Amino acid sequence: MFKRNRCLRRVVAIASLSSLLTGCGLLSSGTPDEEGPILVGTTSAPSTLDPAASWDSSWELFRNVYQTLLSYPNGATTPQPDAAEQCAFTDQSHRVYRCELRAGLTFSDGGALDARAVKHSIDRIRAIDVDGGPAGLLGSLDRVQAPSEREVVFHLNKPDATFPFVLATPALSIVDPDSYPADAVREDGEILGSGPYTLASYEEGRQAELVRNDHYKGFAERRNDAVTIRYFRDSPSMVKALREQRIQVTYRGLAPDDIVTLQGRAAKEEDLQLLEGAGTDISYLVFDPDDPWAGRKAVRRAVAQVVDRAAIAHKVYQDTVEPLYSMVPAGLTGHTTDFFDDYGDPSAAKARAILTRAGITGPVPLTLWYTTDRYGSQTAAQFKELERQLEASGLFTVTLQSRPWKTYVEGYRKGEYPVFGRGWFPDFPDAENFIAPFVGEQNALGTPYPVPEITGELLPRSRRESDRAAVVEEFERAQRILVDDVRLLPLWQGKQYVAASEDISGAERALDPSTVMMMWELHRKTSW
Repeated sequence: MFKRNRCLRRVVAIASLSSLLTGCGLLSSGTPDEEGPILVGTTSAPSTLDPAASWDSSWELFRNVYQTLLSYPNGATTPQPDAAEQCAFTDQSHRVYRCELRAGLTFSDGGALDARAVKHSIDRIRAIDVDGGPAGLLGSLDRVQAPSEREVVFHLNKPDATFPFVLATPALSIVDPDSYPADAVREDGEILGSGPYTLASYEEGRQAELVRNDHYKGFAERRNDAVTIRYFRDSPSMVKALREQRIQVTYRGLAPDDIVTLQGRAAKEEDLQLLEGAGTDISYLVFDPDDPWAGRKAVRRAVAQVVDRAAIAHKVYQDTVEPLYSMVPAGLTGHTTDFFDDYGDPSAAKARAILTRAGITGPVPLTLWYTTDRYGSQTAAQFKELERQLEASGLFTVTLQSRPWKTYVEGYRKGEYPVFGRGWFPDFPDAENFIAPFVGEQNALGTPYPVPEITGELLPRSRRESDRAAVVEEFERAQRILVDDVRLLPLWQGKQYVAASEDISGAERALDPSTVMMMWELHRKTSW
């Protein structure tokens, strides 16, 4: 076996990814060693190393160093056993879920991983209850039992056929009871897990060095022995490192300008490949029902009638995203085009008629808020385009305001924003996760949105059905309610791009259905 000669072919491959899917950093110098770790770049740095404290981009690291009972082997769109040998509901009502662990599981230090560890890991999420943390995923869980060393039983407080999807999220990573306190976040900068890799070293905001975990027992077939993840401040610095061979793969964080460049001739001459696939991340606007203007349905409907999603996708994102007319993205059960069906193409005349019928005659003052450091460098340009569209209609006077993410979150939870932008990366690939988090008295938006028909009828009914294809009617009805209220206004659905050196394989297989990268799929091309 010998290494493939990189100079034999210079190509840019644009392929379809097999599955659906913000930090700061500087780089160490040097080009990758032929036999060294795979070097991966991202702008998505972890906010914490403890799963009990994270409902964010930290999941990218967690998937590779921790283990969950269920996960997504390559090509799977529904959760399959990982730390578990088998899992299933034991009753017809979907309220008791039982898992049997694989025999002989250990953490990376050789300590036993048993049912007690699983119970400890999940109980501490709720006990610590970090603000903005993953406890919100466990709303249907009543209690966890560990009747024996290898048996874990979950008792739910209501039917929930989506509970296996929750168990497959990196938030439900299994940790060692002796290393992770039951009532506090671990903050020593260390990780002890049972995943495919161990964390050999970590520099916050700079890099994480992963090496093969020889104690791992699970579905992952590792095609490399080590991966180093380097964290970047922005897309240009990450792409520059790729061109200079200081990294070999990029994921999450490529800006539209860089994507377009990588699709062009220059990348072809530099032995780079760009892989493109469908994504499930979405961007949308949220209206505060207590605001004197945004709280009026006629105003929200008029905004919906004016907004030109196609212009945003083309002018701001250079067609690296797709216009979205439903909170549920295309490709998932429950996706509709109701916003287009109701409003059609953007029309200032139709929007004016909506406002006139409601007795609103003068320009409507609206303040639109966005975050400066969460959803990519194009966010400011997106809101400038929204401002231009709304004011060009002659129906609105728009003021733009922005804050960094940390204070931005505090503001929308206090109800300070009449209209604000949000993005959503799914916890799991099901329409439930694009509806349930946004409705109810307590939701991910921090803005109460009571919708009794959705929360009391449609979602409970859908959760009784394991066959998710059988709940189309429920999700379509939920979408209809959201469109009628216009409390949430979808804007676009992302695509997924992975750029890599031409001598790297596996990137097309490396994203799971939640678009978290499975580093073990990456490897150098070889030839016999």
